[in-house]
Amino acid sequence: MSPADTGASTIVAASVPSSVLSSVPSSVSDSRLTPGGPGYRRMSFALFLAGVATFALLYSTQALLPLISGEFGVAASAASWTVAAATGGLALFVLPMSALSERFGRRTVMTASLVVAVSIGVLVPFAPSLGALVALRFLQGAALAGLPASATAYLAEEVRPKALVTAIGLFVAGNSVGGMSGRVITGWVAQEWGWRVAVAVIGVIAVGCAVAFRLLLPAPKHFTPGSLRPRVLARTVRDHLANPLLCRLYAIGALFMTVFGGVYTVIGYRLTEAPFSLPQGIVGSIFLVYLVGTVSASTAGRLVGRLGRRGALYLAGGTTATGLLVSLADSLPLVLLGLVLITAGFFAGHAVASSAVSKTATTGRAQASALYQSAYYIGSSTGSTVGAMAFHAGGWAGTVGVGVLAVAGVVTITVFGSRAARGPAAAREPAAA
Repeated sequence: MSPADTGASTIVAASVPSSVLSSVPSSVSDSRLTPGGPGYRRMSFALFLAGVATFALLYSTQALLPLISGEFGVAASAASWTVAAATGGLALFVLPMSALSERFGRRTVMTASLVVAVSIGVLVPFAPSLGALVALRFLQGAALAGLPASATAYLAEEVRPKALVTAIGLFVAGNSVGGMSGRVITGWVAQEWGWRVAVAVIGVIAVGCAVAFRLLLPAPKHFTPGSLRPRVLARTVRDHLANPLLCRLYAIGALFMTVFGGVYTVIGYRLTEAPFSLPQGIVGSIFLVYLVGTVSASTAGRLVGRLGRRGALYLAGGTTATGLLVSLADSLPLVLLGLVLITAGFFAGHAVASSAVSKTATTGRAQASALYQSAYYIGSSTGSTVGAMAFHAGGWAGTVGVGVLAVAGVVTITVFGSRAARGPAAAREPAAA
């Protein structure tokens, strides 16, 4: 807050046409940030902190849903709207915010988004009703919409192509740390002082991340202001949606997040009920498995280098599906193992797909990333709501069923992309001969 091949080349950098690469002056290419070079660590840490703040705020109520249900006297499906509203607000506003970043700059929009989001965070603990809480969470999600697309566009412009997957992976790793720390901290704080104090503590942490982000992020050197004219924006969006590869990547991001949103919205209810009956603090600590996502996201570049994008997506999907099935057992160690596999598979798949979007779009990168983020968070909202409804109707097995269907969709899309890629390649072979 929030870096597989579905038909593109197996090497990430190869998804940019050679004509585009050749048109970039060598002086510009050499001046981009690269691992070990000046400014790279500051940039990485700044965006890592932005990712921490984004996910900590965006999912600050997810581990607290059983307590929110108890205070307001509502079912899981109603309380889940405090999560779905935030991710839905982000999904709706990410495209307009990306247009603002094209005009006013990535760093400016990201800073403004964090300032507004943390300001709203001050009000969230004082929400008098569930309706007011949902409304504030929607506004908070809308404010955070300026971060994910702008961050990936910033990286695509300021980082050398060969280091892009790794850089975006670090940003996604910040997402995982934010999501983990937010849930763990809120779990233990809420156990002693209630969910309102827990949400307030997350707001304070986000303020610190926002200040450090603004101080550390290097000024952009390769940003060129674009147009805010609606006709230009509409044409850019239409071009992206006409690109089959981008559309497949958008669908993959949405499906992966449907799994993740459903699982982590419902897991608190499952673990506080029989046969586990865990206290709120222990349930919050379950989210330490997000550290697995930090590792899998940050190593996505090496995964693509070894397996290609398609291979990385198959591995991520298979890992996620295995985790879903393992989590069906009424054994706490097996449930934890299942969550580890789900988390590792999700973050790896997300990092590979989101970096592929940034590399595939050679123009209008902010809009391309915004469309991915919009699909991604629509998947989160869908997963949170449908996963909670499935849990109400069929227990944990119902939530797992929704997740397995989503993973099957990822595999189907990837297979289709593989066949689509082989068609042009086979057509070129006779001509080359």
